[in-house]
Amino acid sequence: MLQITLDHWVGKRIHFIGIAGAGMSGLARIALSHGLGVSGSDSKDSSVVLALRTLGADVYIGHNAAHLEGVDVVIYSNAIAPSNVEIQRAKELGIPLLTRAQALAILMSSSKSLAVAGTHGKTTTSSMLTVALQACGVDPSFAIGGSLTASGSNAHRGTGELFVAEADESDGSFLEYRPFSAIVTNVEHDHVDFFATEESVMDIFTQFAQSISPDGFFIYCRDDEGAVKIAATDFAATKVSYGQDENADLLIDSVKLLPGGSTARALWKGRAIGTLELQVPGHHNLLNAAAALAMGLSLGQPAADLLEGLSSFQGAGRRFELKASIAGIRVIDDYGHHPTEIDVTLTAARRYAGDGRVLVIFQPHRYSRTQAFLEQFAETLDLADLAILLEIYPASEKPIAGVSASLISQKMQRGKFIPNFLEASEEIISMAKPGDVILTLGAGDVNSLAPIIALGLERRFETPSSN
Repeated sequence: MLQITLDHWVGKRIHFIGIAGAGMSGLARIALSHGLGVSGSDSKDSSVVLALRTLGADVYIGHNAAHLEGVDVVIYSNAIAPSNVEIQRAKELGIPLLTRAQALAILMSSSKSLAVAGTHGKTTTSSMLTVALQACGVDPSFAIGGSLTASGSNAHRGTGELFVAEADESDGSFLEYRPFSAIVTNVEHDHVDFFATEESVMDIFTQFAQSISPDGFFIYCRDDEGAVKIAATDFAATKVSYGQDENADLLIDSVKLLPGGSTARALWKGRAIGTLELQVPGHHNLLNAAAALAMGLSLGQPAADLLEGLSSFQGAGRRFELKASIAGIRVIDDYGHHPTEIDVTLTAARRYAGDGRVLVIFQPHRYSRTQAFLEQFAETLDLADLAILLEIYPASEKPIAGVSASLISQKMQRGKFIPNFLEASEEIISMAKPGDVILTLGAGDVNSLAPIIALGLERRFETPSSN
């Protein structure tokens, strides 16, 4: 573990390779707020690049060894290949190289950190916790993998002592954080490129739980088998459970799932404390909110303020995000890329659609995940009335011979393989009817189709768009 603190970076120039990524851009924002010199590079221009430049960062488009001149520390995302010219140049010059997790640990070193981990729901739960704490007036810092819909930001340096951080387990690097307290939403086998077995996933989460401060809290879902197994292991942090299990410390009952939201009664250690009301749909989001509520209560924050904050939560970017509503057809974008995530998203979409249909364009993420969960993808995607499959988004992976999104569609009853983005969009636009819900689904670049579909629907129905 690194023994560097934020004080070590005063007066230094920090360079971010892949600076426009969801996680990296947040770190760059926080570094800038501390008055640090920030530069970075990314493969393409974007609104994120423009925003960082406005804040004072020097951002280059494209990677070049010359970008390392005058740099003291280099931070790189896990999407950057070791062969990257800037990484190679940093090694030649002896410039310290840090992963995003190591850098975040340093930025949190002067705060009381609250890490949100789990196979699913990290971004939404981190966002909910941030909004709930803001409602209590504590102004936490935060670094989240997606943007808060209300503020449009994925990171902020607050004035309070708390720091909410999304803790990504995909490569085990969240062990760097050693948080004061942590949430674990659920534990399931994923990231098969890094974790060969379910046991290896359980092992890394156990180590994560053991890294929590003895004075802090381990908040876990009592309804999730994997999280319960982690809680049963030996570590010093105080264990606090949430869920619908009658033995949960934070119990939710009297659940009502509505098309555009949900409600539940909340009981804290046997005592009713109020009603949990959400503007975002899905049973999974009630559990996410319960996790945030349990953390806030464990930290001594007022129940009424926490509940008010959660009731105001409008969602996180790419998490069942309404992008357009045209002629009664709603276009939703969602990041779901694991069969379990797709299942809960399509269940929520079905309720949201009412009598309408659920039409999906899904882009599988990584060859290894597609290969490992082929049957599960086919089964869950058949919950839609139609699912069009794009070709696999490789991320940093090389192709696996014989593995294609077409294998999923072949196992489906209502699946269609259309690898061309434009053709897939045209298919959905032409068949959509008022009342339908269209979902662009996946962790790659399928979200780029949402505005294209919205524009196509506008032209087809000749009506103005409303968000």
